[in-house]
Amino acid sequence: MQFKVLKLAVLLLFSLIFSSYAKASPAQPEQSESQADLACFKPDHKTVDMFHYGKGDYEYWLFEPANPKPYTAPLIVFNHGWLSTSPVAYGAWIDHIVKRGNIVLFPVFHTGIISDPRNFTYNVIQVIKDAISKLTRNEVHVNPELNRTAFIGSSVGGIIAANLAAVADEEGIPVPGAVMCVQPGKTWQPADFLNIPLEDLSKIDPKTLLLTVVGDRDTVVKDIDAKRIFEESHNVPFSNKDYIILMSDNYGMPPLLANHYTPSASLRQYGSEIVRTGKIKSITISNPAIFDGYMDDIDAFDFYGLWKFFDGLCDAAFYGKNKKYALGNTPEQKFMGKWSDGKSVTKPIITNYP
Repeated sequence: MQFKVLKLAVLLLFSLIFSSYAKASPAQPEQSESQADLACFKPDHKTVDMFHYGKGDYEYWLFEPANPKPYTAPLIVFNHGWLSTSPVAYGAWIDHIVKRGNIVLFPVFHTGIISDPRNFTYNVIQVIKDAISKLTRNEVHVNPELNRTAFIGSSVGGIIAANLAAVADEEGIPVPGAVMCVQPGKTWQPADFLNIPLEDLSKIDPKTLLLTVVGDRDTVVKDIDAKRIFEESHNVPFSNKDYIILMSDNYGMPPLLANHYTPSASLRQYGSEIVRTGKIKSITISNPAIFDGYMDDIDAFDFYGLWKFFDGLCDAAFYGKNKKYALGNTPEQKFMGKWSDGKSVTKPIITNYP
């Protein structure tokens, strides 16, 4: 009996200590459109129109700004990670990009493990050409501003984004003004037939603005290919590119972990099942940065990190503004928000010598 009483007392003590710690732990930073450091990223459109085309390795989705619907808009090619073939995994990020006034093309470049990784980049090239044809020949779509094009990718999509930039001119697709490769990989699988080949990145246009981003706790692809992309794109000057290491921060609850899944920003309204081929589907979400039961993995690494970096990169490439949020190791680029008690989140490491 005494042992049971002692055990209960110990459990109660630990419970009180944990409860006290949990109550005292600061909360993660929140997104606020009123904050000066994010004010330039306020969305211009209230809804998103979604279209679905193609099948197999050439399947893709188009997301276009609406309410109000512009006549033209820049084109963003968003390349997903391995097996993340539904836009739902990146839905909140896509929603954010589109409502800022961009068309997002989301290619599905493989149908699982049966697709040959050596074809992924060229599958996307065919999708880009088909999508541009539909966007420019169908009055229901927003016309793409092909002189304002950007490529972005996560994991294997990061490799593809770099490859597209390298071969764009010779393959007859728009040469991007901005490229962002987030935790790119892998070119170094033990089985060679599983590798994603990296193109000759010296062919990337020197005027391209380029970011390569890794997480300090990414144990899946590590930083091997990120360093390759940064170093092999040697014709892009340091003034136009940065290598960014997101740093995990355990100060508050929940902690901020810069792992391989940091780019994920799920939003189930962007699931592939909600639209039929060639038909329009309007998506209305007032503020995807607020957790309300349909989103489970958005945090400060999204709106103070990856989203901010890409927004600034595109604004700089397309309109000549907001470069300080994306490049140059500036205070605006490094700011990652503050915990609820006012302590700054650990800043990323930004370098030209990874």
